[in-house]
This record gives sequence, structure tokens and C-alpha cells, in this order.
Amino acid sequence: MKLTQQEKFERFKALHTAAEAFVMPNPWNAGTARMLAGMGFEALATTSAGYAFSVGRRDSFASLTRVELIENARAIVEATDLPVSADLEDGFGAAPETCAQTVEMALQAGLVGGSIEDATGDPEKPIYPFAQAVERVAAASEAAKGRPFLVTGRAENFLWGRPDLEDTIRRLQAFSEAGADVLYAPGLPDIDAIRRVCAEVDRPVNVVMGLQGQSYSVAELSEAGVKRVSVGGSFARAALGAMLRAAEEVRTKGTFSYAEQAVSAAELGRMMSKAKRP
Repeated sequence: MKLTQQEKFERFKALHTAAEAFVMPNPWNAGTARMLAGMGFEALATTSAGYAFSVGRRDSFASLTRVELIENARAIVEATDLPVSADLEDGFGAAPETCAQTVEMALQAGLVGGSIEDATGDPEKPIYPFAQAVERVAAASEAAKGRPFLVTGRAENFLWGRPDLEDTIRRLQAFSEAGADVLYAPGLPDIDAIRRVCAEVDRPVNVVMGLQGQSYSVAELSEAGVKRVSVGGSFARAALGAMLRAAEEVRTKGTFSYAEQAVSAAELGRMMSKAKRP
């Protein structure tokens, strides 16, 4: 029997209170969502980067629209019975009311969570001013209040050349006060910074792995206080890397040994048919 949005939300919320961190991988379409669901993951997240690569575009504010990313998220939601949280970029607009509208659209698509980041997409002024950033998260949180949706507040300093841990923590604390349910600062430099963030905020913390830089196990992240681990666009990049290596072998050597490592059509068929409950 298909789960309701409320039931998915309750499962998703409960994962954030477990003793150990859970991994929320990032499929980029319905097929990869079914594959990950079939492997036993308990929740999924969308990836704007993975989606962008799949349609031949860069991962940027300018090249991706709210409508297409929400529709991509809807396809992922409908592919499995797992809870799905979305990468909602900067809420798709500077105004707080735009962020609220984006949350409304996400709810209508069946999502049970989504992140609002404080990056602007403007290289000259890459991060929203503090007060505006908080207002935007507050508007998103108000739109989700009493509804089956967890808002994640994202502080983007470390991805935009502003490695200021003090300001990052200050922003996360303010996002919590504004109503965010989960906090997220991608690109933190090391486990000590991750541990400090977890210690100084009062909401579950999401950490992304698979980016450049140091990598830590789920056990190490759990010990540091992390509750949720995502992989961003790194699964998509890993898949595309395998395709490029296969193509390079064929182009330069004229051989096809890559097929020995390829998943079989039969196995993919089983994963596609089992991932969604009847």
C-alpha cells in the first residue's frame, strides 16, 4: 500500500532523532531513485547538479528553473515510497515570499523536506546579508509550519570563498531560531569544524560527503554529532566518470572491457520493479 505524504514525513522526521547518522543519497532522476531505494536506503534527496548534468547544463542559478527542478523532484518522489527532500537552491528568488512559494510548490510535488541556501548566485556578492538570509529561512519555515515538511537552512560561506566558521555558525543558529528543522553548512574544512558546528547548534546537522577535500566515514561523522549525510552531485559525477572511462577505452584502444564492470540489464530490471511497493 502506497505511503501517504504524512507517513513519509513521519519516517523522515524520525530518522533525524536516531542514535546514528543516516545516509540520504542524491539520485538525479526516477531511475536512479529506484536503484537507491532497492539498495535499502531510507530516504533520498534531489541534486540540482546531477539533474543539470543529465540535461546538458551547468549547475548554476542561471541555467536551472524552479519549475523544472520541482518537476524532476516530483518524478523522484513518484518513483519510490521513500521520503524525499529537495535541493531548493536559494528558494529561487531573493524575496522571502518567493522562498515561501517555493516551499508550497515542493509540498504540492509530494516532497517532505527541502533546503534554502543563503548563496545568491552573484559572484560579486555571493552570500545574502545576514538579516535577509534569516528572513528568507523564516518565510520558508512559516510556509511549512504544521505541514509534512522539514526545512533545512543552508549556510554557504565555505563554498563561496568565505571560510568564516564564526559567521557560518552564527547564521546556522539564526536559521534555527527562524524555524529551520535541519542545519547544513556544505564544505566545512575538517572533522573539528564539523564537530564544533554540531556542538553549537540545537538542530540536526546535515553534512555532505563526496566533494573534494577530506572524507570521513558515517561512523566518524556520527561520533562528531552529525545526524544526516548526503552526497550532493557526487554519485552523478561517479556515474559520468565511469561512462567517460568506458568511452575513452573504446576511442583510444578499440576494446570493450568496460562491459565487465557494467551492471546487467536483468539486475537493473529487478531493481526497477522492486523499488516501489505495490
